[in-house]
Amino acid sequence: MPRASHSAFFSSLFLARLADQILLFLVPLVVFQTTHNVSLSGLAFFLETLPRYASFPLFGALADRTSPLGLMRASQLYRALACAAGIAGFHLFGGIGWLIALSIVCGVLTSQSLVAREVMLPQIFRLMKFEKVLAYSQLADQLGTVLGPLAAAALLAFWRWELVVGLSALIFVTADGALGLWQRVSRFEFVTPPRVEGHWTLPMRTALRHVFYLPGLKQVVALAAGENLVIGVTLATSAAMVTGIHHQSARYYALLQAAGAIATVLILLAIARSALSVRTLGLVSFIAICAGGLVAGSSPGAAGYAAGFVLIVGFDKMFNVYIRSTRQKIIPPADYGKTTGVVILLNNMTQPLAGLLVGVCADRTHTSWVIVALSLSTAAIGALVVMMRWLDRRGQATRAGVSASDL
Repeated sequence: MPRASHSAFFSSLFLARLADQILLFLVPLVVFQTTHNVSLSGLAFFLETLPRYASFPLFGALADRTSPLGLMRASQLYRALACAAGIAGFHLFGGIGWLIALSIVCGVLTSQSLVAREVMLPQIFRLMKFEKVLAYSQLADQLGTVLGPLAAAALLAFWRWELVVGLSALIFVTADGALGLWQRVSRFEFVTPPRVEGHWTLPMRTALRHVFYLPGLKQVVALAAGENLVIGVTLATSAAMVTGIHHQSARYYALLQAAGAIATVLILLAIARSALSVRTLGLVSFIAICAGGLVAGSSPGAAGYAAGFVLIVGFDKMFNVYIRSTRQKIIPPADYGKTTGVVILLNNMTQPLAGLLVGVCADRTHTSWVIVALSLSTAAIGALVVMMRWLDRRGQATRAGVSASDL
């Protein structure tokens, strides 16, 4: 495939992530600045993320039955339309709910694009080491994550939030243009797996059977779900922690987001050029994220919170590379879309759960203690998975020993 088409493909990923990150930055910040209530900010995060992750199984099944490229292009155009509809609704009826509503719709459509991309990547880059492909796709994501908060914070200093949302709509349209260019230049044709006839629940049942019975997949799901507790509580509380509890400006908040994203870019560049095993990537990143949550939650000042935040955000995508490369080796290609959709749902449902816990508990106890408690819960899940793997290996060794003695 020509190198120019690679650039167009990754440019589309970057632009879509840029627009998505601008919206993700706006929602908790605008809600907190409007209401000055940490609980409402956490509940807004819950409402924003729950539909996003609940829709993954549906899009996973669709990606195995129809063109994932078509799903990606539709996602970007419909997100632009959702932004325009949200702005129109705000001007006609008023209320901050329009920002939350359009972010919910865009979040669901982002899920559609992410699952489609997961299904396409192994075919697009079949001649490259998959960990490197994931690192480069994550780099495109993170460049958008670096610039998104900076652009949103700079624009919010001069524009109202609905104008910033309008800019996001234009960026989504541009991302679709880049993807269309890649499609024409590369002439890529996706090979759709053979269609399996059966009851409409068959894709879900197949995916759940894989989750429960494929060796190692349950442990991967548990680790990702635990890690997303820390990610969820960080995303749900970061605006309130920085601008409220630590009394910093929106500009400081944007710079902190950018610092975390820059750290991620550096880490992903190191992954793309390193020979570290996938298991080492998972171990290092999981420990760093747990430590980051404890530091962010227990530090009394803004500097300590910033250090913990950068650890969490910086190593999140390293852990993502571990999760995605591991499940790609476990899940059969013919069922990859449907199984990945269910796995992503199970992985990420702890993010809205964390937002809900913030909404329920933040008024009753200090927000920092919620972060510490969920970080400790994540560490406990990691320890439990390590114990399960040790017991499985011990059981396999015991059975092998018995079989050998019987010969």
